[in-house]
Amino acid sequence: MTQVESFKMPQRAVWIWMLFAVELVAIVVAFQVLASVECRLTSLETACRGLRGVVVRAMCLGCMLGIYLWARAPARRDFAVMAEAQDSGKLWMVLHGLGLALAFMPLLLVPQSQMNAAFGLIFPVLVAGGGMAALGGLFWLARPGDWWAWLRPRWRELLALSVLALILPDIADFMAPLWYWQVLTRITFFGVAILLSVFAGVPVVNPETQIIGTNGFLVAVADSCSGIEGFALITAFLALYAILFRDTLRMGRFWLLVWPVSIFLSWLLNVVRITVLILIGAHGSPELAVNGFHSFAGWLFFTALAIGVLIAVSKFRWLQKETAPRIETPLSQDDVAARILPFVIFMLSGIVVNAFWAAPELGYPLQVLGMAGALWYVRRPLRHYLVRPSGLSGLTGLAVGLGWVVLAPAPEAPSEALLALSPLVFAAWAALRLLGTVALVPLIEELFFRGYVQTRIDDGTWPRRVLAIGVSAGAFALLHGRWLEAGFAGVVFSLLYIRQGRLADAITAHAVANALIAVVAAWRGDWTLI
Repeated sequence: MTQVESFKMPQRAVWIWMLFAVELVAIVVAFQVLASVECRLTSLETACRGLRGVVVRAMCLGCMLGIYLWARAPARRDFAVMAEAQDSGKLWMVLHGLGLALAFMPLLLVPQSQMNAAFGLIFPVLVAGGGMAALGGLFWLARPGDWWAWLRPRWRELLALSVLALILPDIADFMAPLWYWQVLTRITFFGVAILLSVFAGVPVVNPETQIIGTNGFLVAVADSCSGIEGFALITAFLALYAILFRDTLRMGRFWLLVWPVSIFLSWLLNVVRITVLILIGAHGSPELAVNGFHSFAGWLFFTALAIGVLIAVSKFRWLQKETAPRIETPLSQDDVAARILPFVIFMLSGIVVNAFWAAPELGYPLQVLGMAGALWYVRRPLRHYLVRPSGLSGLTGLAVGLGWVVLAPAPEAPSEALLALSPLVFAAWAALRLLGTVALVPLIEELFFRGYVQTRIDDGTWPRRVLAIGVSAGAFALLHGRWLEAGFAGVVFSLLYIRQGRLADAITAHAVANALIAVVAAWRGDWTLI
């Protein structure tokens, strides 16, 4: 048996795609969860809803392209060669960044209370920013001529798949009359009732009107919530997957095992979605439940299920025809993954905590678990970053931490959610909060912002070095509430990294600064200081 050549995607393409994924998550959180835009209250309701749909279509298109590249080895090989070109992207990268900045600008300049009234002015800014970011990102990945050369021999197949991906949400809406399956609706209703009773005691249940809820927040489980829409979507996804992988899949086993399991998981996730929506509305924010979580949870759950099926089928050899073994570098040993993956998990865990906890600070232990798990997974390539730091890094960290504390606003009142904890539970929570703040967050953020973003931009010349510092420090500042202080800290950490080319210096300075801030926060009881 001979070995089959495996084409590894260039690191440049991998980190750009990962960055796009982080940006997409940030857009969803910013405009669907945090922003107070309600389309029906704006003067451009149709345009507003269409703009929201762009994110869903982008998710579908990204999934389609990923499946296509996975299934078509020649296309994957040519894509890798195209994306490996290092001389393209400088101006396009700037255009992409400017587009993102323009898209987020309304959130910074327009008060939340005026978002709906000012949407007529905000809409063209969002469209222009999104267009610039999309065009810049596309040509940052590869030059226009290279894209054309890659698309030309396979444009018919890609066009058909792209159209299918882009209209998939519309197909789901068009087929809405088929969703009225009363038996499935009742099964879903009682599934929600059972799950809700586990987390909310005795819920309010009215089987005749299919109204259910708790703590004064009630929803009607309509026929469109039965879950059959998810059945159609996952079936279409599996059919597309089967067509693309027809040469390697055992079709009988695939449809007899994977399809029914996927259908059940789709129904179960729908029950979880409705239950979580009720819990958010009852114990957190009804606006978040209706306008944020409800809008995107179904598509996010479908995407997660599709990716899970994709990974599971590829790993389950019983479903595969006999093929020659591949030689691949495990993700856990990839250096780029070590610098990016923990940050992605950190961001996603933050979204989960803010979406599912009425008091997000109580969900921080989950973030600690996610961060620790991600770092442990990529522990092997991390070893060469964890070397002995310079003494200057510790002193610099103390100065940064002191500046953060001195310039901090007046202490806020202690969180009622934390005050309600018993002394033992609070002590455990505080220990995990300190662990995450002092040990995990500095390592993860420096790996991504300095070790990855800054390194990818900096080529040693002064213009690119200044740009690298500005981009990494600016992105770092956007992640924190106090942008000016965080931006300054980011610049300091960048200069420390450049001084000796040793990421351990930036990590140490960041950890020392966070340690000082954490000590003051614990002493004051003002955990918002961190």
